[in-house]
Amino acid sequence: MKYLPLNPELFIQNRNRFISRMQPNSIAIFNSNDELPSNGDALHRFKQNSDLFWLTGIEQEESMLVLFPGNPDPKYREVLVLVRPNALKEKWDGHRLRREEATAISGIATIIWLDSIESVLQGWIHTADTIYLNTNENDRKASAVPVKDYRYAQEMRQRFPLHQYQRSAKILKTLRAVKTPLEVEVIQKAIDITENTFRRLLHFIKPGVMEYEIEAEIVHSFLCQRATGEAYHSIIASGDRARVLHYIENNKPCKEGELVLMDFGAEYGRYCADLTRTVPVSGKFTRRQKTLYNGCLHLHRFAASILKPGISIIDYTEKVGDEATVVFQKLGLLKKTDIKNEDPANRAYRKYLYHGISHHLGIDVHDLGTRTEPIKPGMVFTIEPGIYVEEEQVGIRIENNFLITRNGNKDLMKNIPIEADDIESIMKNRIA
Repeated sequence: MKYLPLNPELFIQNRNRFISRMQPNSIAIFNSNDELPSNGDALHRFKQNSDLFWLTGIEQEESMLVLFPGNPDPKYREVLVLVRPNALKEKWDGHRLRREEATAISGIATIIWLDSIESVLQGWIHTADTIYLNTNENDRKASAVPVKDYRYAQEMRQRFPLHQYQRSAKILKTLRAVKTPLEVEVIQKAIDITENTFRRLLHFIKPGVMEYEIEAEIVHSFLCQRATGEAYHSIIASGDRARVLHYIENNKPCKEGELVLMDFGAEYGRYCADLTRTVPVSGKFTRRQKTLYNGCLHLHRFAASILKPGISIIDYTEKVGDEATVVFQKLGLLKKTDIKNEDPANRAYRKYLYHGISHHLGIDVHDLGTRTEPIKPGMVFTIEPGIYVEEEQVGIRIENNFLITRNGNKDLMKNIPIEADDIESIMKNRIA
């Protein structure tokens, strides 16, 4: 890992939170992600299962966690399972964790090697009444690939058909949505790295620069600051390409007079930042561009004013839509007849703002959490309204990350330039 070691108390707290929700005399088992083949004899870069990392801080492949708080032997109430270090394999693939190293990362005292876990796991399961198994229950999940969690669940049901089974994901969806102060500290570190990178870009961008050159500056800056890398594939979209929400080709020149939308964020300690800024390639907004930008900024601040404990994301999005309707009419994008005749299921403002306003943020960019239940203190959200005008070949989005508190919210990106005038002022000094 490139990042500095995280406080193991972060993972100890997370495990305790999960254990407190387990049924009496139950055991929970978590698996690492698969190592996935790409082509030939190559593998895709390994990325740990988010739930296993949230509970342990372990990034190594072929790992497991067993939680059995009712185990008669206290030594085995928390067990981390790792692949046994192999000298030959380490010559090819590098160092694998030793017991003391894994304990320092996770705070788990008992480490068992993977090749010997089955001999003891069966006895523990026979002692338990209920088995918690894990699956990916992120509402945005789009893949039907039968990953390790699903194969393992099927195997366990075949081996132990008379046990009761529970879904770990149901607990984790609630717990992971609410961040501890230690988690927020790591998110803030990812945000600080992202801020430094954005300020660097404001001095770099100029007419003729390629979108991929901006992307390269982002990756370079992230790695120089100990980030693992990008939290997601950076979107660098100049001109009309900014209307494509997940534009990732990043292969066109940024031209004089265009705006460039940049949606990027650092990953640090597996926690993510998610920033969007839209800036003028030439260093100065045109009058119309600034009018549209300030309209988007107004929506951003309106959304921040109502994102508080108690509101649901669905109700919040509807209220932002009401405000967008007013703003878009003032900008000359909507007419009174458009609003009067709108379809309630596809409101008029959706022509110019066709995505959600906020999502949970944490270990995953689109982190676990609910859309229907009231927002709670400790949750971290993006706020990212946009204005996309096909007729003017322009797309603008402004995004910051917010921590929900008892009294409202805290802008974790408050130090990142957001006002049009501030962006222009910094860009005056960009490199030749």
